[in-house]
Amino acid sequence: MPDPNGFLRYERQLPKRRPVPVRIQDWREVYPPAGEELIRDQATRCMDCGIPFCHEGCPLGNRIPDWNDLVRTGAWQAAAEALHATNNFPEFTGRLCPAPCEAACVLGIADDPVTIKQVEVEIANHAFDLGYVRPQPAPAATGKRVAVVGSGPAGLAAAQQLARAGHAVTVYERDDKIGGLLRYGIPDFKIEKHVVDARLAQMEAEGVVFETGVEVGVDITADDLRDRFDAVLLAAGALAGRDTVSTPGRSLRGVHLAMEHLVPANRVVAGLQDTTPIDAAGKHVVIIGGGDTGADCLGVAHRQGAAGVVQLDQYPLPPEARAGELHPWPTWPIILRNYPAHEEGGERVFGVAVQEFVGDDEGKVTAVRIADVVVERVNGVRTVTATPGSERDIKADLVLLAIGFEGTEEQPLLSQFGISRNRRGVLDADTEWQTQAPGVFVAGDMHRGASLIVWAIAEGRSAAAAIHRYLGASGELPEPVRSNAQPLGV
Repeated sequence: MPDPNGFLRYERQLPKRRPVPVRIQDWREVYPPAGEELIRDQATRCMDCGIPFCHEGCPLGNRIPDWNDLVRTGAWQAAAEALHATNNFPEFTGRLCPAPCEAACVLGIADDPVTIKQVEVEIANHAFDLGYVRPQPAPAATGKRVAVVGSGPAGLAAAQQLARAGHAVTVYERDDKIGGLLRYGIPDFKIEKHVVDARLAQMEAEGVVFETGVEVGVDITADDLRDRFDAVLLAAGALAGRDTVSTPGRSLRGVHLAMEHLVPANRVVAGLQDTTPIDAAGKHVVIIGGGDTGADCLGVAHRQGAAGVVQLDQYPLPPEARAGELHPWPTWPIILRNYPAHEEGGERVFGVAVQEFVGDDEGKVTAVRIADVVVERVNGVRTVTATPGSERDIKADLVLLAIGFEGTEEQPLLSQFGISRNRRGVLDADTEWQTQAPGVFVAGDMHRGASLIVWAIAEGRSAAAAIHRYLGASGELPEPVRSNAQPLGV
């Protein structure tokens, strides 16, 4: 039975971040481990509502009130079991998910919501520290083989589920290490890579085989996969970056897509290369885009020693609190989201759009010309209108485009399987997660488009359950109820 007065006795409180002057000197995670007393107090705020809307907010259907109450009573092992029952990688989501569960928390109607995300990550940390995370190999092999293309959260979640069901699973990754964007796309100050490695060690002990440096469709063909495996899961993400090719001056040196900056920076931190070709050190940096990726670029620029950083967002400054009439509880609110990187420095400018990249005679960018804009959506069509006379220049030695992704990359494997991308740049699937090609399934961003890590894991688990059924194996694999695929063509 939960503490009915917990939310009255304790206010919402997060652990203090590492001091800015200290943390920008290294690449370690911003948050230090939280004290057990703090986390138990925060878990006590959970009311175990009669209708826990946090379940609806979470694509995985995490049993949030259950493990909150277990933490409250100090039953950490039981809390870890309840958490892992629906989420393969809570140590990832607890660090990286924007917590739609907290937006749906009933306590958030009239108070600050429970710190669900922080409790989650501390359960995961305790589980590893206390040895609760152990390999769970299948009791017997099914004799079926499954290939997973891509080693991001969707592919890894599916691989673990299928391996635990007794299938022989091989994960193919074109990079030199497993992890997808977890490895090279997301900076260490958000998730240190030993966190990823610890989970991969568990999966290897469960029988998952990892093949790195393999570009499927080039180094191994679709016919090879069909010969070797009984089913294939495509989970290669949606890494085709959105560009501004029509903007004058886009070809100037110093204008780059965000991932061109983040990936080599991560490789330097990992000790895999000595320098990065795109270094913000001593430069005036302009980041275009106000989302997660833009904040990642901001934090990296600070740690590389940028002379100054300006982050641009074409949308107007959002409110700091939920505007009930526009985004009523428990829907996801459009509010001002301040990432840890924002307290480290830099300037944010809202309601503007780039009109031109300005360069010198040598073809190098020197400024970004912006204008105030009004963004409107009429009949589902978004228009951006510049305000005449509002143009001005911002000094720029380095420009990073963090304006989203257009879908999965065009690649030889798709044509080899006879699969085409839809108008959104991703792959269609039927209600059993199968693509146009028989026995070939899809999950995660490659199916959904660039989305949240929690959705990737949810789709990976659902696709694994569908593959298990396709292979005719006995029993059922658990899957989230909210991540059903859409019919082909939708």
